[in-house]
Amino acid sequence: MSQRTTPPARMPFHDEDTTGAAEPPFNVEAERAVLGACMHKADVIDVVRPILGDEAFYRPAHETVWRALLDQHREDKPTDPIALTEVLQAQGDLERVGGRTYVFQLADVLYGTGSAEHHAEIIRKKADLRRLIASAVHTLQRAQEPGADPEAIRSEVETEVRAERERALTSGQGRLSRFAVDGWRFVKESGADAEPLWGTREKTLWAPGESLMIVGAPSVGETTLAHQVIFARLGLQETALEMPVAPSRRVLYLAMDRPKQIAKAMARRVFATDEAILRDPLIVWQGPLPATLDKEPDLLADLAAAHQADTIVIDSLKDAVSTMVDDSLAVSFNNARNRALRSGVEVLELHHQRKTAADAPRGQRPSLDQVYGSTWITAGAGSVLFIRGRAGDPAVTLHHLKTPTGEVGPLDVTHDHKHGTTTVDPARDPAVLIRNAPNGLTARDLAIVLIGGGDPERADAEKVRRHLARLVESGLATKEDGIAGGAGGGQQARYYATARHLTAIG
Repeated sequence: MSQRTTPPARMPFHDEDTTGAAEPPFNVEAERAVLGACMHKADVIDVVRPILGDEAFYRPAHETVWRALLDQHREDKPTDPIALTEVLQAQGDLERVGGRTYVFQLADVLYGTGSAEHHAEIIRKKADLRRLIASAVHTLQRAQEPGADPEAIRSEVETEVRAERERALTSGQGRLSRFAVDGWRFVKESGADAEPLWGTREKTLWAPGESLMIVGAPSVGETTLAHQVIFARLGLQETALEMPVAPSRRVLYLAMDRPKQIAKAMARRVFATDEAILRDPLIVWQGPLPATLDKEPDLLADLAAAHQADTIVIDSLKDAVSTMVDDSLAVSFNNARNRALRSGVEVLELHHQRKTAADAPRGQRPSLDQVYGSTWITAGAGSVLFIRGRAGDPAVTLHHLKTPTGEVGPLDVTHDHKHGTTTVDPARDPAVLIRNAPNGLTARDLAIVLIGGGDPERADAEKVRRHLARLVESGLATKEDGIAGGAGGGQQARYYATARHLTAIG
């Protein structure tokens, strides 16, 4: 731990660590030490910020200096006393905090990063005690009022205690327990039963709290599809691939890979009437990040917090990580992804396939090992969509390789490159196929069509069988049981469109 240097003689203040009845608890020396450390090394701000929380400084002047430090650091600007005095002067706060001399006196109180963290804990504890004293005084005053209602006061006290507990769990003293919950709350209140961000409960393309990855070769339309999902999140359209999309408050788009081309791609879908919607809810970061996510796992969550975004788009993964093939770095990226998700930020990622995957037949179903990079990249994703096709080809096939619920597709889709839209070809929709088969279909018949010919594997047939079962449950199809095999062989179960489905479509 670094040793404290002797403060200059001109420092006008005494050690004011006071816990007596006359004054509330505070420690001005600890406040000075933290502010001085932050001025000398901006990285200290990231260390002490989660410990301090909100309104931790006792002296209003110190709180003002702290806010100025946060603003400078958030904009990646210097936090030294020279820069800080200019900022405070521009805000009209310089004389209020004690003038240029006092700012430089704060900077003269030198401690190491480890000491700053310890001093921040002291500041936080003093602030918590002051808050508890204020709450107790308020309770006493309420109890002495004429006609005071004990139940109402007790309810207020319980509410304040819960708020204090939450505040403590988000500060440094609760960092070992802030994300721990009891089993019942985890199972019942973690949002596992929440509505999908994209899709339906039965067929979910993007689940809340789980990242969505869209994979494809260059120019097969993964960016075009992602933009439609994001525009639907922003309210410019209601669906993507004819499936509903939940609204978002604000989207942060990390345009790291060729931002000019990303802007051109977005422009196809943006009109003058959309200005009010895109001015505030969509924020675009252009070019490389300050650091790769494997080196700074908190960066993704911090970016979302700095821009008050509840959705973040990574375009693309290769620009966010030092290398995609190193397992340890991939695990570090997954850590960054999960920290953002834990903070309530939804994550959409654009990624590339392996070069060898481009040579595979179009009708062949791709697999997760055809996604470029370490297997841990896809292991941590909640949903993985793989677009197969040739560069610039308007007609491509979308495969759902990793699913939160039921599998979507495969879907034959067509990109309108002029307008930036994508439509679904109904020819491979099981509901449409069974409607157009007057003699019905077996699970194997349907599997052959969906996989593009050839002999379907057992897993393909089982997926189709489950999909047909859902059609039966929804009243769109009926099932005629098959006959078990014997000397003359058996017959598979056949599925037929219901009369209601035929009438509704026709």
